[in-house]
Amino acid sequence: MSQPPELPGEDGLGLAQLIRDGQLSATEALDIAIARAEALNPALNAIIRPMYDEARATLAAGVPDGPFAGVPFLIKDLLSDYKGVPTTCGSRLMQDFVPQWDSELVARYKRAGLVIFGKTNTPEFGLTPFTEPELHGPTRNPWNLEKTPGGSSGGSGAAVAARIVHMAGGGDGGGSIRIPASCCGIVGLKPSRGRNPTGPVNGDMWFGAVAEHPLTVSVRDTAALLDACAGPEVGPLRHAPEPAQPWLKSLDTPVRPLKIAMTTEPMLGDTMHSQCVAGAEETARKLQDLGHTVELAASPIDKAAMMHAFVVMLVCNTAAELDASAAAAGQKLTRDKVEPNTWALAKLGRVYSGPELTAALAELQRQTRKVGQFMQGYDAWLTPTLSRPPFTIGDLQLSGGDAVGVAALGRLPLAGIAKRSGLLDQIAADSLAFIPNTPVSNVTGQPSISLPLFESAAGLPIGMMFTGQFGDETTLLQLARQLEQAHPWANKRPPVAGASQ
Repeated sequence: MSQPPELPGEDGLGLAQLIRDGQLSATEALDIAIARAEALNPALNAIIRPMYDEARATLAAGVPDGPFAGVPFLIKDLLSDYKGVPTTCGSRLMQDFVPQWDSELVARYKRAGLVIFGKTNTPEFGLTPFTEPELHGPTRNPWNLEKTPGGSSGGSGAAVAARIVHMAGGGDGGGSIRIPASCCGIVGLKPSRGRNPTGPVNGDMWFGAVAEHPLTVSVRDTAALLDACAGPEVGPLRHAPEPAQPWLKSLDTPVRPLKIAMTTEPMLGDTMHSQCVAGAEETARKLQDLGHTVELAASPIDKAAMMHAFVVMLVCNTAAELDASAAAAGQKLTRDKVEPNTWALAKLGRVYSGPELTAALAELQRQTRKVGQFMQGYDAWLTPTLSRPPFTIGDLQLSGGDAVGVAALGRLPLAGIAKRSGLLDQIAADSLAFIPNTPVSNVTGQPSISLPLFESAAGLPIGMMFTGQFGDETTLLQLARQLEQAHPWANKRPPVAGASQ
């Protein structure tokens, strides 16, 4: 596959320095990113809406002198509203919705000097851990075009892995930053609850489970972006505690010896691929070589209780989100405007009562307390990010009898019968089988990061996940930086990306 050269610089900060030093202009950087997108995106389907005119207008108006001044950037087509540009959320329902505002996080991206030139693919409303929306079609993994890049930030993950950009926006309600980071061999941090802004329209999404942050190729970019994005906004429901010093600056201080728990059994699922276990065990040896203590520990979570409560929260939020989205888009909510799975989840959500949802949220809080008590004995918690390496696109799509069952579930009163039959618990088990570990920190609000520290026998990335104490991104980032320096991943390139320039 012929392609233009990569963006220069080892990462976003490196590129910004080259621009400041006059070694290339911001316009030249944008032209390289656009040329690379035009060459690679037809195979990947990572970018679903080019915004080249908007990017050139940004440069013409003058880029703010931020830490990433002139660096090309992509935003996810979900939650990241850009004034005057459609936000489709991967759904036919929203394909004509044009926000008349920038989300607060997008405004902060702009103030940091990032030049936004496109939107990336996402599953409908971010509801699946793979990126195969009917509206835009599937995104493909640069390591193997037949495999998933994960989801829901799959378009961003694929674009970063292919080095179309050094970084791209993501959001995470059950793992949606860390899943594509694992599948695509890049860095993905889900910050602490309340760390990054959600306004000006959205509040505590999924009752605080959702957090947004970009996926990157380097730990220092992740830290610098947190410095640029984090902080209070107007009318926040909560805000995570401020760090003692900027996160990028903290990387100059070597991490102290840590006590790290390691769990290789799936926390919310039943199976864990042997290669994922092998990755955790190898990572534990690396940590011990670096002077850390690693202790095998059983998960404190009541698996069945958390799975049930999480999915009750999810389906109830799906119902409410469809209603709100239809109103925002000026549309009548009908079955033909959303995918069958989305419609069925919303129908199921409508048969749960207020007391039942309240009980589910209380259960999630109980599980949060248990995890918090567990973490009192540890500085970080190591697990495989996912239960298996990236799978073939389409493998998790419903077919045959399952598809017929979902279609039937979408018609009341069968949703009520499905609730009483225990189908919700089966949906929970099926939904979380691939992502048994990532939703835990969404529930608890802890920071959690996936690092590209292992690969499968077939050469596909397998991420390792570290979860820290609430509000302590500093320790996680220092540890990640130490691992990055001891076991570099910067020169690893997927076939689609080509050789390092």
